[in-house]
Amino acid sequence: MSYKYAYNTRDTKFILKEWLPTEEVLAYDRYKDYWGIEDLDVVIDQVRKIAEEVIAPTAEDGETFGVQFKDGQAYIPPSFHKVYRFLQDQGWGTSNYGHQTEGALPLTVINMLVEIMSAANPAFMPYLTTGQGVVDIIQDFGSQELQDKFLPKLLDGTWGGTMSITEPSSGSDAGDMQSRAFPTDDPRIFNIVGQKIFITCGDRDDVENIIHMYLARVEGAAPGTKGLSLFVVPKYWVNEDGSYSPNDVQCIGVEHKMGLKGSSTAQLVVGENKGCRGWIVGNPPDENGVGQGMMQMFNMMNEARLDTGRLSTAVTANAYWNAKDYGKERVQGRPLTNPKVGRVTINQHEDVKRMYMVNKATTEACRALLAKCYYYSDVKAYDPDPDRRKWARNKLDMLTPLCKAYPSDEGWGLIAESLQSYGGYGYCEEYPAANAARDVKIWSIWEGTNYIQSLDLIGRKWTQGKGAHFASTLKEVEDFIAAHKDNWPGWELELNHLEKALNAYREIQMTVLGFMKTGQAGLMGLYARRILTATAQLYCGYLLLDQAVIAAKRMQELGEDHFDYNFYLGKTLSARYYLRSIVPYVWYTADLIKIADRTAIDAPVEVFDY
Repeated sequence: MSYKYAYNTRDTKFILKEWLPTEEVLAYDRYKDYWGIEDLDVVIDQVRKIAEEVIAPTAEDGETFGVQFKDGQAYIPPSFHKVYRFLQDQGWGTSNYGHQTEGALPLTVINMLVEIMSAANPAFMPYLTTGQGVVDIIQDFGSQELQDKFLPKLLDGTWGGTMSITEPSSGSDAGDMQSRAFPTDDPRIFNIVGQKIFITCGDRDDVENIIHMYLARVEGAAPGTKGLSLFVVPKYWVNEDGSYSPNDVQCIGVEHKMGLKGSSTAQLVVGENKGCRGWIVGNPPDENGVGQGMMQMFNMMNEARLDTGRLSTAVTANAYWNAKDYGKERVQGRPLTNPKVGRVTINQHEDVKRMYMVNKATTEACRALLAKCYYYSDVKAYDPDPDRRKWARNKLDMLTPLCKAYPSDEGWGLIAESLQSYGGYGYCEEYPAANAARDVKIWSIWEGTNYIQSLDLIGRKWTQGKGAHFASTLKEVEDFIAAHKDNWPGWELELNHLEKALNAYREIQMTVLGFMKTGQAGLMGLYARRILTATAQLYCGYLLLDQAVIAAKRMQELGEDHFDYNFYLGKTLSARYYLRSIVPYVWYTADLIKIADRTAIDAPVEVFDY
């Protein structure tokens, strides 16, 4: 078996118990009667055990059985059925996201636990998590009737859910969508006609029904994205007595993918026989033909973007931990620093240690970034102060593009480093790195390509709230530098690098503003993805230094003989490496953008034929 689960949860415990203000979240009325900080070790250990003993053994079935399509039905590995039901029944699934669920874990906690589970079988996890977004949409925007009809079986996992956006004629450009909705005698219900492709969990055989959150344009509504509405379109129509009827939702095939072979990615045709019905979410288009669909769907999509970053982080970290375990055992060569010691395990070689360090530092940076957003999700939803809820929502908005794009962009290269550390064995399917490389690539494409995330960052997030919201994100970094610059001995270089990166980033913003003022918007598009990466590197550098403050203090308190000393030492080294070796790319990017090289833009498309 090539798949191996190797996850370490020590950083998760550090984030939840020492770094984030988790106790503040646990004190909210939503959670205070159920959970305390003292419960977290037990919960994390239990989920780690479930991930290793229950979920991970099914990963190979995703590779061998995959997803099979026969007679209009997608069949997923039988072992996935059992794991799905176990996790839902034990309370580790969709029920945690119900607003009224008693004893639900905080979003801050459950979302970090999902990372631990995701690494065990990333192809399985969408079956567990896609229903969450459907639940949130119906809770936030659905009528009481829709909530009563659909939430109970979504929350207990009897039904699954999907986000149905992409079509053959409209991928990233949703405004070109061809799906249509036609009114019926019942103003709540529309007839739906259209096609969807690349629908994650779009068909499966382990649930009784699949509830599609389906984007379509009501006939006569405005063109573009503003005319779209969102519909609850079940695979089987749910009658008033709770029985099912066919709803003319057909799966016509599943994609044959490079990775995530056990995850069903379906092609759907609805209303081909004029028999598909859907419940409209919220109100129909207004007198100007403007629908509410994209606004509603963005709530689901933004949650999915966090999930995409989390999956990328989970698979990348698991590949790294597998690689470092292999490096402890493989004897090969002699170190340059001391050739006379003879042959050593490869984890002592300089470049292999570099491979490990870039993986360790970057995956910890990604986990910190995601964890911040999980915390903001709880504050946004449950803090009693409306101003604080608004503050958290703005923070979450600013960071979501980074959470989706940065882990999924970096994962491909980081797993390449882990694969390289095996030597020739890394390229063999008997070892886990090849599997991880195939799985991780899709996430830079999912939920809006990373180019779209970068345009969202520059075009929307930079200017949201007249620029105040993003400015407050940069102010966090500035305030941290001011608080520590003159009173943290031994960290002068790292703080200087963070300050230099912050100043360079502001130069990037001014340069891009100059592009826009001089009619050179194409240059913004040319550099957009690199700007997003620089944004994440700056902000993650600040987060890792913030963690290092705690870790350095704990090292002094514990002493070198303590069993936990090396964990805290590792946290400080992650921060040092990231600030010294990765954050400098921010000012390199600033210098690059100021050159304003137009070679790629000005190149005739014909030159790419040769």
